[in-house]
Amino acid sequence: MATSKEFMDYFKEQYKDIPAITVKPMMGEYLLYYCGKLVGDICDNHLFVKPVSSAKELLPDAEMQAPYKGAKDMITVEDFENTQIMLKLFEAMYPQLPEPKPRKKKV
Repeated sequence: MATSKEFMDYFKEQYKDIPAITVKPMMGEYLLYYCGKLVGDICDNHLFVKPVSSAKELLPDAEMQAPYKGAKDMITVEDFENTQIMLKLFEAMYPQLPEPKPRKKKV
């Protein structure tokens, strides 16, 4: 089951005033970026973030599960509507995330 348009519209509405948070479609689901770094996925109407140590500390009771078949387990975020907490989470995660890979130039 893919993420619904209604869910994505709702998610985007929550974060419309935070330009550091961007969402890109990927094969029926979405990738979530903070300041250009990949922080998580939106799959099947759920938000998942990478299980870096800061995320585990800030969300100690969060469930871990794979966002899609064959994926590594990620942290499931239930309360993504609280943008202040989510921004704090993304800011804490940012230094622990890898730099984006350089894009290949088209010939």
